[in-house]
Amino acid sequence: MHLILVSDRLATAKTIRLTPQHLFGALSLLTAVVIGLSSFFSYMTVRYAAEIRLPFLEDVLRAMTAEERQRSTEFVRENLNVMAIKLGEMQAQLTRLDTLGQRLAGFAGVKPQDLKAIEATTIKDGRGGPLLQPTQVSSGDLQKALALLERQVEVKADTLSLIESQLLEDRIRKSLLPTSLPIDAQWNASAFGWRFDPFTGDRAMHEGVDFVSVPGTPIKSAAAGVVVSAEYHPAYGNLIEIDHGKDLTTRYAHTSKMLVKKGMFIKRGQLIAEVGSTGRSTGPHLHFEVRVHGIPQNPDRFLRMAQNVVKN
Repeated sequence: MHLILVSDRLATAKTIRLTPQHLFGALSLLTAVVIGLSSFFSYMTVRYAAEIRLPFLEDVLRAMTAEERQRSTEFVRENLNVMAIKLGEMQAQLTRLDTLGQRLAGFAGVKPQDLKAIEATTIKDGRGGPLLQPTQVSSGDLQKALALLERQVEVKADTLSLIESQLLEDRIRKSLLPTSLPIDAQWNASAFGWRFDPFTGDRAMHEGVDFVSVPGTPIKSAAAGVVVSAEYHPAYGNLIEIDHGKDLTTRYAHTSKMLVKKGMFIKRGQLIAEVGSTGRSTGPHLHFEVRVHGIPQNPDRFLRMAQNVVKN
């Protein structure tokens, strides 16, 4: 490329020749100047932003900081809510365990003051050792620990519930056995088995035991059950029969007054009648029978158990 320069100061025209190298050099110089100026202005903007106080830049930075702070606050709040719910559930489970423990203690015959004494004297498990490489617990680790503790509490609660069911079943079964004295008196006046009949003098079977007592002595049920009969019988006199389940029944005969009716549910030790001498009787006493499938059983073994309980 040739450039011709014409001027009044010049006597003759001058010619300048531009080669591709000249053009490339000029373009490179222009690019370097632009990049330098851009870098300079960027540095000055960041370095002196506080003094220059660009409103747009300040607003952008402030919005980014507020958004990040809000996200962090929401994350912490959500974790705290989850942990609070878990802790509430565990507290409810611990309360349930305390209630189960108190019921089990009642079934086992342990008094509340004895439980408190045991808890007061319980030795805590010993723990110790050197502190090596301690690390802070993260929220994830805390949640895992809470989940593990929750599962352990659930397992213990299920175990206690199973024990409670078994103890309750045993207690119900025992409450249905005639192992409580119907009256506070001896029953060896006329034992179970063969004897000489007091009216005929012949050898006859005695299907129960007799409690000799004064008229009007309270008679109590030897076990819980349902009254299946409360009526007069020619031989038994005023007779009460109670069904205790599984074809086990007890009979209370020769009473002077019956205080229950057919169909009533009776608790162990509940007052049901008074001693008398009705029916085929030589004097005031209680004739007590125990029957299984309608077959008379010797009440002695049940009454011995009741007598031992009274002594203890």
